[in-house]
Amino acid sequence: MTDRPNLPLAGVTVIDLGQIYQGPYATMLMAKAGADVIKVEPPNGEPIRARTKVGRHAALPLAMLNSNKRAVTLNLKTEQGRALLKRMVARADVLLENFAPGVMDRLGIGWDVLQEVNPRLVYASGTGYGLSGPDRDSLAMDLTVQAASGVMSVTGFPDGPPTKAGPAVVDFLGGIHLYAAVLTALYERHFTGRGRLVEVAMQETVYPTLASNLGFAYKTGGEVPPRTGNRHGGLATAPYNVYPAKDGHVAVICVVEAHWTALLDAMERPELKDDPRFVDNAHRVANMADTDALVQSWTERLTRDEVFATARRHRVPCAPVRNLIEVMNDKHMHGRGMLEWIDHPEVGRIVVPNSPLRFHGADRVATLPSPRLGEHNAEIYGGWLGLTDAEIAALREAGTIT
Repeated sequence: MTDRPNLPLAGVTVIDLGQIYQGPYATMLMAKAGADVIKVEPPNGEPIRARTKVGRHAALPLAMLNSNKRAVTLNLKTEQGRALLKRMVARADVLLENFAPGVMDRLGIGWDVLQEVNPRLVYASGTGYGLSGPDRDSLAMDLTVQAASGVMSVTGFPDGPPTKAGPAVVDFLGGIHLYAAVLTALYERHFTGRGRLVEVAMQETVYPTLASNLGFAYKTGGEVPPRTGNRHGGLATAPYNVYPAKDGHVAVICVVEAHWTALLDAMERPELKDDPRFVDNAHRVANMADTDALVQSWTERLTRDEVFATARRHRVPCAPVRNLIEVMNDKHMHGRGMLEWIDHPEVGRIVVPNSPLRFHGADRVATLPSPRLGEHNAEIYGGWLGLTDAEIAALREAGTIT
């Protein structure tokens, strides 16, 4: 028998130097899988904390991405701060950071140094463009990587300007891949006993998402893929669009021919099954405007729910276009435990996400609100590292911690 919690990452200690979205999302997934995640911030907090000056609502991303972590402050620009980090690393399994390339090295606490402190350490680095290559030192945020990666060029409508994706897709793709890299290295360590430096470049995580758009470029012999609005990125599937309903919009797509024949039945237009314009996907693509007009003539006469209910009954891929307030209150995700209402001490009553990773048979991890800045200084530096009250007071006096 063992007292180890029934969680995949129970017993794993993570030093989290992540900031904004990319790093904190990766470590939130680790915390929700049972890891002890210690969020390390400079004395004035990580950059996203500054948004709280705009209003309490601006603290929501911080609350969403830092549940179930313990938080300390640490000034890594001081010798004492770097020495404390090394003491923490000596007892940790993972250190994750998403600073600009070279920052940790210039501080004297990069991979080369920390692997000597703890050869079993998995050191994870998240960047915009990678730790090598000519663009390594370009400043990278979700917006700029969307621009540089090509995502922005294919987002929007043909007669409009390049447009960013609404959500921070690049940051979160980076975070997901960081999680995967860390877990892969931990699996390897089980056999080798040694850690490894792993890195994830946001630009590289987003490139595969452009598969349909890149297919268009190959088809046309190198022609720049256009912005296609809500149509298929490679203009290779029809119907594939967002159509107006009486009270909003619905998304409809037919991937296989069975979907199309089912849609004709849903629309009560079975006589069109032999129409040469629509006989198969290739012909529907060639007659895309007619295909879209046909589907729209059906959806615009119904409400979103009526379209969705009919399409669902006929097994046609379809969904209402919902706003974020509707999604925030989604009964399905709340029912599955993915979304949860909590009373946050700093933000108030909010909805926070759980981890989308489900480990069947594992214990449920109760959601703990994101910690206040430095909330666990005494617990970590005193209880975990064993510093005396006098030593902790001296660190505060020196500005190493708060």
